[in-house]
Amino acid sequence: MKINKYLALVAGAMVFFTSCVKDLETVPMNPWDPTADNTYGADETAYIKGLGRIYKMLNSHNLTDLQGVDGGASETFRSFWACQEITTDAAKVAWGGDAWTDAVNKNTWTATENDVISGIYYRAMQSVAYANEYLRQTSADKLAARGVEADVQERIMMYRDEARFLRAFYYWILVDCFGSVPFGTEADAVGDVLPQAPRASIYNFIVSELEDLSGDNGKLPVDPEYPRVGKGAALGLLSRVYLNAEVYTGTPAWKECKQTCEKLFQLNKYDLCPNYADLFRGDNGQNPDALKELIFAADYDATVAQSWGGTTFLTAAAAASTDIANYGCPIGTKEGWGGIRTTYEYAKMYFDVKDVDWTAGTYTCDDARGQFFWLKDKVDEETQKKIDKGEMTLDEVILRHSSMKDELSQFKAGWTCWKFNNVPHDKTAAEYKETAASTTFASIDYPVIRLGEIYLTYAEACRELGETATGLPYLAKLATRAGVSAPTASQVEGDVKVSAESEDANFSASVDFFIAERARELMWEGHRRTDLIRHNLFNAETYLWPYKGGDSFTGQAFDAGRNVFPIPASQITVYPGLTNPDIY
Repeated sequence: MKINKYLALVAGAMVFFTSCVKDLETVPMNPWDPTADNTYGADETAYIKGLGRIYKMLNSHNLTDLQGVDGGASETFRSFWACQEITTDAAKVAWGGDAWTDAVNKNTWTATENDVISGIYYRAMQSVAYANEYLRQTSADKLAARGVEADVQERIMMYRDEARFLRAFYYWILVDCFGSVPFGTEADAVGDVLPQAPRASIYNFIVSELEDLSGDNGKLPVDPEYPRVGKGAALGLLSRVYLNAEVYTGTPAWKECKQTCEKLFQLNKYDLCPNYADLFRGDNGQNPDALKELIFAADYDATVAQSWGGTTFLTAAAAASTDIANYGCPIGTKEGWGGIRTTYEYAKMYFDVKDVDWTAGTYTCDDARGQFFWLKDKVDEETQKKIDKGEMTLDEVILRHSSMKDELSQFKAGWTCWKFNNVPHDKTAAEYKETAASTTFASIDYPVIRLGEIYLTYAEACRELGETATGLPYLAKLATRAGVSAPTASQVEGDVKVSAESEDANFSASVDFFIAERARELMWEGHRRTDLIRHNLFNAETYLWPYKGGDSFTGQAFDAGRNVFPIPASQITVYPGLTNPDIY
C-alpha cells in the first residue's frame, strides 16, 4: 500500500481546471511524457490544470498512485469524517461486515491497516506531494526560463498561494490525526525519503505558512471565486490551528486565536446564513444565503464532481433503502446504504429531544439544529409480530433500537440523522422526488470552514483570556438562529450538565459549555474528535458514551496513545526510522 514515489511528477498532467472546480475533468496532456518538467511551458493553461489537480484531491475517490485502499472509503472527507465522528459519541456505523468498522466504532484500532485511517493518511500525504511538485514547477526561476510572460507569472503567484494553502490544510489533517509524520516541502527532491518531523515542528510550519498567506504579502484574494480559497480560508484554518495549539505543542495560543478571528471579521465578507438547514442542502453552493457563511467548502456535484465519499456518503449512508422506497427519496438521492447514525444518548444530552412518538416517527426539539433526526420504521414486520404475540412490548423494542444496546450493527438502532440533504433549499422532498429518483450522487458542498465555527472559536478564545463578555454577542447570534436563549456569562464560564436516561447505563456528565455548544452547532461536520481531545474527554473515564473504548455498551476509558492514529503499518515497514507511539 505504498504511495508511488513518482506521483508528484504528474501534478500538472491529469485534471482540467477552469475557474470553477465543478468543471474538473481528468484528461492527459502529454500521455507519452507525463513528467511535470515537460508538461509545463509558457502557456498558462497547464498551470491552471496543475492547480486543479490539487483541488480535485478534496473530493477524489480515484486510486491512481494509491494501492490497497477502497476508493470510496479513502476519499478525503469520507475518511476524515469517519475518524473525527465515528470514533466519538456523535456517530456510529452499522456495517459490521466491513473490516474497519468495529475498531473505529469502539476505539480499538491498532497499527493493522484500516480503510478509513489508512485512507486519510494516504490521501493527505498524496495531496502534500502534489502540492510540493506544483510549487517546484512554478518557481520564479522556472517560469522565467520557460518564457512565461510577466502578467501570467503574477497570476501563477496566486495559484501558488492556493497550493500552499491546500498543502497547509492537509498537513493540519496529518498533525491532528497522526501527530508526527514524514515532512517535506518543495525544497526536497522528488523521491527523497522524508524525515519524520515532531508534531510541534509541523505545527510551526503550518502557522508560518498561514500567517504569510493571510498577511499583506499573500496573494490570496479577499473575495475569491467560489469554491477557490482566499484570505478568509487561510485565517479560518489558522484560527482552528491556534484553537488546538496546546494539544499540538503543549503551549496554548489563545491570544493568537482571538486575533486571527478578528482579522477574519475585519474582511467584512461573511455573515451567518439565516436558515441553518440551508447550509447543508443540495444547492448550498449556489444559494446566496448559504454562500455568505461558507469560508472554505469542498465542491461536490451529482453530474461532474461525483464521489462515493463526501456528502454522497453523508446522505446515502445515513438512510436505509426502505426510507427511499417508502417515503419517496426524502434525502434527495435514490440510494440508501443503511450505515451511519447517531445515538439516542447524543440526541438527548445535547438537544433534549422530547415527546417522542414512535408510531408517527415524531419528536419535539426547541433547537433548530436538532431537527434533522428521522425515527420512522423503528419497528419492522417481524418485530411487530412479536409485539402482537405479547413476546415483547413496544417500549422494550424502542428502547433497544433507540439505545443501540446489543444493536450496534443494526441500522435501525440509534437515531437516523439527515443533516445533509440533497433536496434544494427551496423545494420539498415531494417536489424534488422525480429528480431524486434518478440521482445517485449528492451535490451538497461540504462546509469545511464556515462562520458559525469561527464564532465559537472566537468565543472560546475570549473566555480563556478572561474576556467572556467580548465573545457573548457571537454566541447570541448562533442562539438566535437556532431559536434558543442566548447563553449568559456564567453559563459560558461553567460546565453544563448533560444526561440521557438508559436502563443499562447512566450516560451523564458535566462538560464544558463549548463541548455542548459545538456538539449542537457543528454536529457531523468533522470536529468532534478534535474537540473532545482539546477538552481532555476523548479517552478519559470522566465522559463515556456507548461502546467507547470497547465492547461494553456503558463505555470505558482507553489509552491516551489513541488520541492519535497509527501511521499505516506498511509505511512503517517501508521507511526506516518511521515510528508510531508505543501503544502501537
